[in-house]
Amino acid sequence: MRVLAIDPAVRNTGYAVVEGDHQKQRAIDYGVISIPAKIPQSGALSAVRTGLQNLITQYEPDVVAVEAIIYVQSIRTAISMGAARAAALIAAADSGLEVYEYAPKKIKKAVVGNGNAGKDQVAFMVRALLGLSETPPHDAADAIAIAIAHLSASDPIKASLLDQKRV
Repeated sequence: MRVLAIDPAVRNTGYAVVEGDHQKQRAIDYGVISIPAKIPQSGALSAVRTGLQNLITQYEPDVVAVEAIIYVQSIRTAISMGAARAAALIAAADSGLEVYEYAPKKIKKAVVGNGNAGKDQVAFMVRALLGLSETPPHDAADAIAIAIAHLSASDPIKASLLDQKRV
């Protein structure tokens, strides 16, 4: 199975294309769609959507996986995160792909073994698990972790622990 995993944000959307199953995975591509601050939010959201559509066209994933909305203390941050997530969901829906979401703590638990792991721990573990030659940027590492969690969910025992939800 080929997964496009997305860690949505207005300015720095992490993505990863990972192939495999619950036992073995390999990274095909990963990175960050970075949008300069001088571009208005509406333009940034359009650029995120276009960037993700280009990745879908290039890599032809079977499915898309995203991080579920997390609790944030700022309403402004929550709205911004929701808008970026919507851009990602629209790109996937326009391509006819199923989308699954996972809670951040469940992703970290599946990849690191600790639901409260920090970004450095996640980046270190995805590098180790996939045998990458370099540690990915945090946003890309988060996307890789989402992909690993989704592929792990193909194991029925792990699926119940990950609480996979189709959106």
